[in-house]
Amino acid sequence: MGRQLRRTGLPGGPDTAGTQPGAEPRPAGTPKIAGIVWGLLILNTLGSTGAKTIIPLPRSLIQMVTMGALVAAFALALAVNLRLRIRAGAYVFLLTLLLVTSVISSAHLESGFGALFRCARLALFVSTLWLLSRWWDGSLTFVRHHIRMYFAVLGSVAAGLVISPGAALPDLYGGRLVGALWPLTPPQIGQYAAVIIGLTVLLVLGRRTDRASAAVVIVPSLVLLALTHTRTATLGLLIGLVLAIGSLILTSAAARRFFTWAVLCAVVAAVGFASALQTWFLRGQSQENFSSLTGRAKVWDALLAAPRTTGEKVFGVGLGDKSFGGLPIDNSWLAVYNEQGLIGVAVVAAIIIVLGGVALLRPPSLQRACAIFLISYCAIASYTEAGLGDASPYLLHLALAAALLAAPAEAAPLSPPEPARRSVPRWTRKSEVS
Repeated sequence: MGRQLRRTGLPGGPDTAGTQPGAEPRPAGTPKIAGIVWGLLILNTLGSTGAKTIIPLPRSLIQMVTMGALVAAFALALAVNLRLRIRAGAYVFLLTLLLVTSVISSAHLESGFGALFRCARLALFVSTLWLLSRWWDGSLTFVRHHIRMYFAVLGSVAAGLVISPGAALPDLYGGRLVGALWPLTPPQIGQYAAVIIGLTVLLVLGRRTDRASAAVVIVPSLVLLALTHTRTATLGLLIGLVLAIGSLILTSAAARRFFTWAVLCAVVAAVGFASALQTWFLRGQSQENFSSLTGRAKVWDALLAAPRTTGEKVFGVGLGDKSFGGLPIDNSWLAVYNEQGLIGVAVVAAIIIVLGGVALLRPPSLQRACAIFLISYCAIASYTEAGLGDASPYLLHLALAAALLAAPAEAAPLSPPEPARRSVPRWTRKSEVS
């Protein structure tokens, strides 16, 4: 993977900044430790609940690993950025505001002491992003870290499928693919596969990786996505790519060719494989179960109908496990409303609106297309998945979008040289002395 997704210098980016006249050389790129920190943040957001694994893993052990990864990520980020140089941005500022709202809502302990623990986790998560923001310069560095780490996670899923197909495709989940080595649910696997497929496709269109290397990532990820039967991830991938590639059509011939072929293939698939696609999409569910979004609508109606005080409406009941009445909420907006109230909903909406607005104002580029894909994917997935109000992969996707939309830091010009001393004839100095 290291050779396949090799790093490429960007025109006018940090790799060429030192060649501009009148500018001092900048530090050579993002340090490798920053990539390790990013990988540890991804490990922390994998979660501790899911399917039964081949070797039973105690939940306490999984939580120890994920929380240890977050603590290590913060320590490494602090070690590599001891001078606390940060780049102030709207995204991390809004995340900090969301953290403050979470602390206020959790201080009443309506959700127990676990709410304060989750606040501490969110604080470490946001602090680490602040420390990493120093290297958010609009380059594709963190995109490559994102793809590599999630591809490694999907590699563990594929290994579990090969080792024990029965455990990886259990009847409990209707034969959908789960993590047999690490407890991952079908929606999680579908999300990771869809995100790296979309980003890799865009890298190919931007000629930042070759087709053979991209196929190594895209083909197995597509197979795993199909085995998860995850509708949200599939729709997010398709709609996100349409929007992202659409932003490149006017400036990229490769994007126009890809878009044309994709439309033709989609029409052929819709006509020739309509029955198979419908079967895959319904997953054997009844029409009533499908219309209620697999029972999600019942939980949403109960949450909205529950009596709440004014304080609970404004600030929520504190960070919890994203459930109501013992059932998962599976909607980011309602989960935020339940835990962080209307203020939390306003902050999350501001995050999506600000990032989307900045992306629309940027000139067409590969970085902008990747950011549009990530923002649109998270917005689509927020309807049936929770996670925008707490440390989660969705916040990491949006952090990556913020890093892509950040303008390259301008190099400070060199101080003007001192004027050259004029040589004074020796005979003049002798006369002065006399």
